[in-house]
Amino acid sequence: MRVTVIGAGVAGLVTAIELAGRGARVEILERGAGAGAQACAWFAGGMLAPWCEQATAEPPVAALGAASIAWWQHHFADTVQRGTLVVAASRDAGELDLFGRRTDRFEAADAVLIGALEPDLAGRFHRGLFFPDEAHLDPRRALQALTAQLDAMGAAIRYGVDASAERVTADRVIDCRGIAARDTLADLRGVRGEMIMLRAPDIHLTRPVRLLHPRFGLYVIPRGQGIFMLGGTLLESSSDAPVTVRSAMELLNAAYALHPAFGEAQILELGVGVRPAFPDNLPRVFRRGNVIHLNGLYRHGFLLSPAMAQQAAQMALADMPEAACISS
Repeated sequence: MRVTVIGAGVAGLVTAIELAGRGARVEILERGAGAGAQACAWFAGGMLAPWCEQATAEPPVAALGAASIAWWQHHFADTVQRGTLVVAASRDAGELDLFGRRTDRFEAADAVLIGALEPDLAGRFHRGLFFPDEAHLDPRRALQALTAQLDAMGAAIRYGVDASAERVTADRVIDCRGIAARDTLADLRGVRGEMIMLRAPDIHLTRPVRLLHPRFGLYVIPRGQGIFMLGGTLLESSSDAPVTVRSAMELLNAAYALHPAFGEAQILELGVGVRPAFPDNLPRVFRRGNVIHLNGLYRHGFLLSPAMAQQAAQMALADMPEAACISS
């Protein structure tokens, strides 16, 4: 069966991997100049944190996302599984308690354990939560690895093609365009996320660290060689305009609160990604005629793409129902 996937973001590439692994002849059409170049996945954190996400997400996110860790470990060798550390300032202890009530699969961390896990944070926080089973990856390197894997599997990726699903000739078409699919999915909305890349060679963290705050939570993700990504903003907006001063100040102030040495860091990049979301913030896979739509991954692109791609591949290649979305 010939299947065309539209979109070479994380959803499109993972879906293409699943299709090719089932014996389909796969072609990927991407409007950008390279895999991920115009996708919100390019600016993602890459956290595979299904149990932390229970704090704000619907239950299916954790249930489906847990399996993604093994999927990424199989397809991207540099997936790192060292867990997630969640901390809060003493004045925000209530936020930590609330986070703990909403989540599971964690260990309560005192100052000694925090210092053992991350020596650079020793003495800075008295309480925290450690989620040992969670993982993280570098999104850009992961997308490149999937592209190389697809090339080895004989799947063609055509860049610079702004395709319309209705005009593609194939046995099946899978639309993974993300926010660009608003031209056919009326209830899809954009949720803006902003990030900052820093070089801070004097700080050494080995796993994602989340700093809780009443207004918004910061996450700091190590990328290696003294590079860190800061993220955590969540704005109801489809604007892809540059990072605002307010967001930059909030992220940088929170990073400074986590460790003052971030005050000496070099800013390498500021970026914005517009994430696609349906009203219930849960992804959907459904078919309209010959076109299968996979969309609405919201802020869980790397976490949920394996499970949703498997649903889309099964729907494309077998006698599956016309809708397989997840719901609360």
